[in-house]
Amino acid sequence: MTTPKTPTPGPGPLSGVRVVELAGIGPGPFAAMLLADLGADVVRVDRPGGPGLAVDPAHDVTNRNKRSVLVDLKTPDGPARVLDLAERADILIEGYRPGVAERLGVGPAPCHARNPRLVYGRMTGWGQDGPLAHRAGHDIAYIAVTGALGMTGRPEEPPTAPANLLGDYAGGSLYLVVGVLAALHHARATGAGQVIDAAIVDGTAHLSAMIHGMLAAGAWQDRRAANLLDGGCPYYGTYATADGGYMAVGALEGRFCAEFLRLLGLEHLASAREDPARWDELRAGIAAAFRSRTRAEWTAVFDGSDACVAPVLSLREAPHHPHLAARGTFTDHDGITQPAPAPRFSATPTAVRTGPARPGADTEAVARDWGIPAAPAPAPVADGGRPRPAPPGPPSRKAHQ
Repeated sequence: MTTPKTPTPGPGPLSGVRVVELAGIGPGPFAAMLLADLGADVVRVDRPGGPGLAVDPAHDVTNRNKRSVLVDLKTPDGPARVLDLAERADILIEGYRPGVAERLGVGPAPCHARNPRLVYGRMTGWGQDGPLAHRAGHDIAYIAVTGALGMTGRPEEPPTAPANLLGDYAGGSLYLVVGVLAALHHARATGAGQVIDAAIVDGTAHLSAMIHGMLAAGAWQDRRAANLLDGGCPYYGTYATADGGYMAVGALEGRFCAEFLRLLGLEHLASAREDPARWDELRAGIAAAFRSRTRAEWTAVFDGSDACVAPVLSLREAPHHPHLAARGTFTDHDGITQPAPAPRFSATPTAVRTGPARPGADTEAVARDWGIPAAPAPAPVADGGRPRPAPPGPPSRKAHQ
């Protein structure tokens, strides 16, 4: 039997899917990047001098694998140009406050009038309805009201903000992508598009489903650092090392914890694992042991074991971890080290095909490829594509999700 050839990285499983992204910052662009990584032809509709990260657009990897056109939706022909794209698209993503897309003339109704099969994805923090729907907000507020933020940190300290990964990207972007892909499946089966209301509060609350089940069963205490998975038990948490580094411990199961304590030289404390009254004693012993050696020394001690211990690495260190390097979890493109596309596909591998799209750089090519009327592109963003300060006015999209 012949050995199957390893597939060559190509456009990915969403090749042929067309996506329109109305530019913003945060979870919307990340969701569109994920679709682009999977092979979709994502066209980002930027507005001249519009919102962006406070970095050179050449380094905004959330715009990789995309193309960009410049459209000013406040000009007479702006909405029509977006509707031309929507007519030929499978998916549209926007992240305005509720009602803004409608006022700009690119809401679901005019889009579906042109393309009934369109999947219209709406990314917000509070959702399209409810008493806070029109209020400003950011990731930390969304995860605060869902109970997720209240589970982080030590009990005697304020909750720890987990960057904007939990709300914006896990509860927001990933749920938007699941929603639009499910709706795309439905649209292709029935010919009917629909609107996806992806709210960060909904997605973040949904992430805590298992915890709510444990809470109802009496297996989870509704307070910080008092449970199995929130740092409450001494064999699931982080510990400082002699050189100021940290080690992460997740030795939950009995045999893994036994190996962990053996390698740490604490076999005499093994019986404390099953006795919460002795957890403070066990925690103190573990902490003292870790402080006796450096992070690198402890990494070597636990290498090859099933003790479920790993070094806590920084963002710059992570790409050099032997396992991640061997898998190619990170990649370099145009001089930027960045996470490689995920997940992985056996038949339709993905890749970073192009660097971050520059605002307006693809206006003519998109008009040609999508078969829409060509239009004069607005003047390019100043400073060679670097973002300019936003003009006075309402907060940026992310600030009022």
